[in-house]
Amino acid sequence: MQPWHADRLADLSQQVRVVFLALPHEASATLAPQLIAAGLVVFDLSGAYRLRDAAEHEHVYGFARGGELPVHIPYGLAEWTTLTGTEQLIAVPGCYPTVASLALKPVMTMLAGTPVINAVSGVSGAGRKAATHTSFCEVSLAAYGVASHRHQPEIAQTLGRDVLFVPHLGNFKRGILATIYAPLQSGVSSADIHAAYHAAYAEQPLVRLRQQPPAVNDVVGTSYCDIHVVVAQQHLIVCAAIDNLLKGAAAQAVQLANQYFGLAPATGLLQRGGVV
Repeated sequence: MQPWHADRLADLSQQVRVVFLALPHEASATLAPQLIAAGLVVFDLSGAYRLRDAAEHEHVYGFARGGELPVHIPYGLAEWTTLTGTEQLIAVPGCYPTVASLALKPVMTMLAGTPVINAVSGVSGAGRKAATHTSFCEVSLAAYGVASHRHQPEIAQTLGRDVLFVPHLGNFKRGILATIYAPLQSGVSSADIHAAYHAAYAEQPLVRLRQQPPAVNDVVGTSYCDIHVVVAQQHLIVCAAIDNLLKGAAAQAVQLANQYFGLAPATGLLQRGGVV
């Protein structure tokens, strides 16, 4: 492992083809165009390129994107993205948008109203920096970023519909559990809903449709998204869980790289404990 320095770019471009960027948003926006210009493929795990609308991006993230960029930057929700192996830059989704979008995309045409997304994340979602508000001695269970979290517009963009999104911080290390509610169109049955999820995910090895609501511990240390679906009182209720550090970050980036190079989606991702 060596520290990055811009003087190493020429050597790096001769040694590797792919770069995974796990940097602060603005740092990624600065470095990615340089890497692309050197002929490298960039999988960016920051929020620098997730939002398509430049003005909305600047409003949410507080800076304007610069540099020469590809005309089309794929948004890499892995199960709903098709990469051709020619892309230069792929935006890897955020953790909350990953779990919410995987949970809802199979049935968006069957919904009659605005989905309500309540999601609880472990403290690793805030990074490793020591802070009072993420100390186990201080954390209880609390909502944060209500009506203002930067992942809300990303979720709405991915689903093509406004959502109500409320994130919560829980007293555990890692993982996200989302419980989602949405009214269904008249005539949509439970059988219709379950058929839609089966059609979407039966061939997707990293999405598991569960008969019982998933727990965070079911997915921690894995690359899976676990989904449980119920229809009650003409409403959809979805419980979904991921490891925010794997399926919500590193593992999804590797899953996208597998697709990019024509490998099986779960290559290197089935061993519990992390990316191998």
